[in-house]
Amino acid sequence: MRKEKTRLGWIEWLQGWYRLTCETLFQKINARNLQDPLPLPPLNGQTCIVTGATSGIGLEIARQLAESGAHLVMAVRNTNLAYQIIQKWLRNEPDSRSLSIDVLELDLLSLESVVKFAQEWNSKSKPLHVLINNAGIYSIGQPQKFSKDGYETHLQVNHLGPALLSILLLPSLKRGAPSRVVNVNSLLHTVGFVDFQDMNFITKKNKFSSRKAYSNSKLAQIMFSSMLQKYIPTDAGIYTLCVEPGAVRTNVTRDLPRILNILYQKMFFFMFDAQQGSRSALFAATDVDILKYCGKLKAEEWPVCAFIGCHCKPTKPSKEAYNVGTSQQVWEKTLEMVGFSIDAVDMIFQGKEIHCC
Repeated sequence: MRKEKTRLGWIEWLQGWYRLTCETLFQKINARNLQDPLPLPPLNGQTCIVTGATSGIGLEIARQLAESGAHLVMAVRNTNLAYQIIQKWLRNEPDSRSLSIDVLELDLLSLESVVKFAQEWNSKSKPLHVLINNAGIYSIGQPQKFSKDGYETHLQVNHLGPALLSILLLPSLKRGAPSRVVNVNSLLHTVGFVDFQDMNFITKKNKFSSRKAYSNSKLAQIMFSSMLQKYIPTDAGIYTLCVEPGAVRTNVTRDLPRILNILYQKMFFFMFDAQQGSRSALFAATDVDILKYCGKLKAEEWPVCAFIGCHCKPTKPSKEAYNVGTSQQVWEKTLEMVGFSIDAVDMIFQGKEIHCC
């Protein structure tokens, strides 16, 4: 009998860090042919929901979508900040008077908030063309924390919350077909490993660290996204993608020791700014031909969903992401954790009402 794999092998771990280091050091060279900002086609009122749209990559994604004619829905925790940002756009951009933007409250640390957001949006019976699951956390160096739902915070914000939101919004995405679910991922998934029996880091089989929690949550996101693409009917016209924005300058290191912060600052030369980091998500959300690629992967029953690199070209996720058996277990465990039955997606496309949490 084959022994069950309980962690990432040393060779895979080293390969992951090697890839992560090389792609960070050479990302600007690999993306040198991209324009900055990335030119977007006229979106002509297409509705786009962007989570975490008040800072960093999410802010850039939201701004550029709105300025390209999309009806933008900013799904954020701090709605007051979102309104302040909109007012700033209106003051600073001559053509921004025509922007179409809504603001809705969404806190991914609360599954109840996710359900409430989806119910509010679905009640409008409007089509949704693009859902960009951008919001995420990486609490570098911090101790293990749990949400009020009882889940490790990286797992909930980076995986469970977006997974629940994506499923709940499937009816709206179907009305907006061809439509897309774009998940902002990370190359750190290459050093992640998902133990579906201990996704919450509570059995102490593996010692918790914020890096492990973040990497594992991002790998779980790819696995779940791949299964979601598999179980969505072909004729629904909904496509699922994961994107890697590159190494982007952020303030995530503010809680690190001073010496590590200094080393991080030295890496700034190799890193993208937020506008550059937004390009892969914007490409995945707006490029016409990428849907043909997604359709080809589905038709060929490819084990992973489309994965777009920071150079805005399809690339491969980690070898572990191709583990179909684990992906199926992650799919089932995720549905269980957010309170869905295994046949929830089938029920949605049969027009049946589903309940969760």
